[in-house]
Amino acid sequence: MTHQMTFRGESVPAEPGQSVGAALVAAGILDWRTTRGAGRPRGLFCGIGICFDCLITVDGVPDLRACLVPARDGMRLGDDTPAQEDGEQDAGERGGHHA
Repeated sequence: MTHQMTFRGESVPAEPGQSVGAALVAAGILDWRTTRGAGRPRGLFCGIGICFDCLITVDGVPDLRACLVPARDGMRLGDDTPAQEDGEQDAGERGGHHA
């Protein structure tokens, strides 16, 4: 039985045993958040829970690693920007100027 999740108002199918990240990629969704400072797209990177590129909000719980969360029927997936990653600085912290 295929599960159905919702991402940005669209239905996303997931097979039993698939992670949220794998289901999004299988549906052609390659990024679901951006970095805070530069706005770079982020999605699945390592796929095994070591990095934090795939953070996503699931059913209102922010900053979960999409590669580790098992897909379930009815999940609501968000694209909220997570807390700033280690080593990532926004323009103000780098000494850049804001217009």
